[in-house]
Amino acid sequence: MSIDSIFTLFCAMFVLAIVPGPAVFAIIARSFSSGKLQAFYMTVGIVLGDYIFIVLALFGLSALAELMGSAFFIIKYLSAIYLIWLGVKLLRTSTDSIDIEASKNSSLIANFLTGLFITLGNPKAIIFYIGFFPAFINVSEVTFYDTGLIMLAATLAFGSVNMCYSFLAVKARDTFKSPKASTVINKTAGTIMVSTGILVAVKA
Repeated sequence: MSIDSIFTLFCAMFVLAIVPGPAVFAIIARSFSSGKLQAFYMTVGIVLGDYIFIVLALFGLSALAELMGSAFFIIKYLSAIYLIWLGVKLLRTSTDSIDIEASKNSSLIANFLTGLFITLGNPKAIIFYIGFFPAFINVSEVTFYDTGLIMLAATLAFGSVNMCYSFLAVKARDTFKSPKASTVINKTAGTIMVSTGILVAVKA
C-alpha cells in the first residue's frame, strides 16, 4: 500500500471518529462519571472491535461475516441494555459530592466489553469496513504488513479522538467539585448513557 492510501484511509477514519455517535457519547459519559482510566478501557474495546472488522473486510471471511450478521442484534441489544443500566445507576445517585467518584470501582473488563460491543453493534462501522474499504485500498493486494499499517491507522484515528473526548470531559468534570455540581454531572452523564443505549437499540 502507498503512503497516500494509508493517509487517505486514516483521514476517513479520523472524520468518522470525530462525528458524534454511540461510541463518543459513551466515552464522554464514562469519563464524566468515572475518569480517564475507565474511558481508556472502553476505548481499547472500541478499537478492538475495529480490528475485528478490518480483518473481516481484508480477508473476505464471508462465513464469519454472516455469523456476525446473525449475532448483530444480540450484541446490539446487550450493549444497549448495559448502557441504559449504567445511566440509570448514575441518575439514581444521591447529591453527595463523592458520588461521582463511586463508579471508579466499576469493572475495567466491563468497560472494555462495552466498548467492544458498541463497535460490533454499530451499523456504521459494518458499512464502513465491509462496504467502503475498496474505495481506499485494493483489498486483493493487501499484505500482512499493510494490515498492520491499517490497524495502526485505526488505533491512531479512533483511539486519539476518543481519548481527546475523554480528556475534555474529565477537565469539564474537574472544574466543578461542589456537591451540587457533582449531582448535575452525574445526572448529565446518566442521561447521556441512557440516551446512548436507546440510540444503539433503535439504530438501524
